[in-house]
Amino acid sequence: METLEKIKTCARYAEEKKAKDILILELKGLTDITDFFLLVNGTSERHVKTISEHIETSMKGDGILPYSVEGYNEGRWVIIDYRDMIVHIFIEPLRDLYDLESLWIEAKRYRMEKEKTTNIEVGNGKRKV
Repeated sequence: METLEKIKTCARYAEEKKAKDILILELKGLTDITDFFLLVNGTSERHVKTISEHIETSMKGDGILPYSVEGYNEGRWVIIDYRDMIVHIFIEPLRDLYDLESLWIEAKRYRMEKEKTTNIEVGNGKRKV
């Protein structure tokens, strides 16, 4: 599996657990640290941990193990390092504070596209589709 495909897979796993503001930064040619960052938000420490667990477990099921995981016990900013890609799962205020998007302003960006959803209107206690 190519790195871009792997990072998009991680993004889908994050979305499955209702992660917010999912963004992929392509860092190839900008740093030797890694090729991609995945940045996502959780709404609470428990939510951050849940997203982290799901990504790690699902990727393991795909045969991909992390090199290291940092910050899980605190649940405020979890970093899952897969060497060629690094997943950052933030509690919302910390993502704003550290603002990695601005540090890597020249990076190519990929946003997760939400699957099409059907708008459901409710009127007079009855559902209209």
